[in-house]
Amino acid sequence: MSEKRIALGRGLGALLDDDGHLRSEEDAHTLVSGTFALPLSAIKPNPFQPRQDFKPESLDSLAQSIRQLGVIQPITVRAIKDEEFELISGERRLRAAKLAGIEKIPAYIRPAKGEQMLEMALVENVQREELNPIDVALGYRRLIDEYELTQEDVSRKVGKQRSTVANFLRLLHLPPKIQLGLREGILTPGHARALLALPSEKTQQKLFDEIQHQDLSVREVERRVKLQQKKPKKSKKPHTHRKPHVTEVENELRKHLGTKVRVKESPKGIGRIEIHYYSKEDFSRVLELLTGSSQ
Repeated sequence: MSEKRIALGRGLGALLDDDGHLRSEEDAHTLVSGTFALPLSAIKPNPFQPRQDFKPESLDSLAQSIRQLGVIQPITVRAIKDEEFELISGERRLRAAKLAGIEKIPAYIRPAKGEQMLEMALVENVQREELNPIDVALGYRRLIDEYELTQEDVSRKVGKQRSTVANFLRLLHLPPKIQLGLREGILTPGHARALLALPSEKTQQKLFDEIQHQDLSVREVERRVKLQQKKPKKSKKPHTHRKPHVTEVENELRKHLGTKVRVKESPKGIGRIEIHYYSKEDFSRVLELLTGSSQ
């Protein structure tokens, strides 16, 4: 790949206005038509980076490759101002290049706003299958929350079906420990989607532990979830016979206070009286009836 060396300073400055924005569409085409060797010191990290995990051993391996062969796949950046850039995608390559001790890195320069930066970084990582499912889900969530997009908008931007986007977002409803399991590859999205059908975090966690210790397949997890769902519900406690005087007191209080009253009494004669109210005004009314005074 032929590599153009950008003349930082006057050369790039001619394409940017005082705010660091490209002056025209023609200037944008000029920038994206080739790659440029940029100093690593001139590149700031991407604040919209969807990827959270960068394994040290993987970076070390890539850094070793870069020392021998150089950076084969250019990173992508946007120009902030003259001699200053912000990373759009390729943070793993940028980090490894710093570890390798090289001074410059090949880069595509593209005009991009915040939403576009997140979108491009997310799309590149998803297409290269470098993101774990939770980071993908968090990336989708950021597009929705920070840029007020719908799931349909996100699906169009990242080239995925809306149902796929929805399934990733559902993973964020799992307990933190199970989300960590997804990040670390202990279970697959298929396992996780099956766990989502369970009614409580406790049952989800229990089956997650079984997945780890017994190396369960997705099909086996689905089978166990169905068995959980078919378990008969616990029968309610039988209705206990209430003493006549308790019911009588309830009725008298209900008539006097004009609201729901519940008297609960234990076999030992110990209990409590519950008086319901439905607004601040209702509370004041009931209190006045009980104390015989006006608030």
